[in-house]
Amino acid sequence: MRTLKFITALLIAIVVFGAAHAQQANQKHQDKELFAFVLKLDSSWFAHFNKNIDSFSNFVDTSLEFYHDKSGLTFYADNIAAFKRMKTATPDLTRELLPETMEVYVIPNYGIVQMAQHRFCHMENGKMDCGVFKFIHTWKKTANGWKVTRIISVDH
Repeated sequence: MRTLKFITALLIAIVVFGAAHAQQANQKHQDKELFAFVLKLDSSWFAHFNKNIDSFSNFVDTSLEFYHDKSGLTFYADNIAAFKRMKTATPDLTRELLPETMEVYVIPNYGIVQMAQHRFCHMENGKMDCGVFKFIHTWKKTANGWKVTRIISVDH
């Protein structure tokens, strides 16, 4: 009976310790400074998208590869032109990052990867039309500042 109680107590301790360790390992914002930095980068970049699409491209590297689950792989020139056409056709289109979904990680000798969800909204037929989508951005530190080099956009 003592052995059974000991084994039961040991198993409970292992489960509790393991669960606590797993929860700590899965926390998204362990590096608060990095999280705040990427949040600021993202906010600055999309403030341009929401207000002045011409300066939006200053945050994008000319080596951009954009992977989209509906339209496939596209590159810098096509994307800048597409963003401009989209904002011309739908000038009230805005993008909002959902910071509670954001994860950021350092990529040694390169930059940062950002994974999150964002919401795009615009008026359609007198009603607000919004969609939430998942994305991954890779940010590279360049001589001209931080630039996005890869975008993966999914769940459309």
